[in-house]
Amino acid sequence: MNIQSVNIARPRPNPWKRLPATGIDKRPVRGPVAVAAPGPKGTGAVGLAGDRAYDVKHHGGDDQAVYAYAREDLDRWQRELGRPLPDGCFGENLTTVGIDVNSALIGERWRIGSALLEVSCPRIPCATFAGWLQQAGWTRRFTAAAVPGPYLRVVEPGEVCVGDAVHVVARPDHEVTVARSFRALTTEPGLLPLLVDLPAFPAVERAAIRRRLDR
Repeated sequence: MNIQSVNIARPRPNPWKRLPATGIDKRPVRGPVAVAAPGPKGTGAVGLAGDRAYDVKHHGGDDQAVYAYAREDLDRWQRELGRPLPDGCFGENLTTVGIDVNSALIGERWRIGSALLEVSCPRIPCATFAGWLQQAGWTRRFTAAAVPGPYLRVVEPGEVCVGDAVHVVARPDHEVTVARSFRALTTEPGLLPLLVDLPAFPAVERAAIRRRLDR
């Protein structure tokens, strides 16, 4: 289980959300990259040095500091779509090999390089993602597949680099995976009660779920 690629945004215009730019176009970089907690959402700050988010309402901040996606899942999409999907093209910071990132538990902790990261929540597809891939029906198709990849928060800052091993150093005592939490938020709302009492799930999301369940 290791990191095949560390990817940093190359800003480009975002016509899909009428924003001045998007950071979805991430490209592999060489050498170690510093990782640190970016602080609250709203500034565009993210976990990897040199990267940033531009849709500050929906992206960035401590709970979405780093985004990981598996090379194996990219390969499956590549075969289905019949087009090359290079590392970073889903907007992921870390392209992994040998780890089923969607079976990771919310709150699971990974040691990568000298940084300690914690699985916080799944990625939810947006208009920018669909427009970027230029694939008809992409949001619906991505949602149905339920292989979203996880966002991670930074527990201990450090550096990550291509080739670093991914060491799973802690797993919480529950069964809520990245894939299951994604289905709860999208296609299977009956699973939402599973997320309310997960301390590692973003607090703002848990509060929104409580309000939804109390209606």
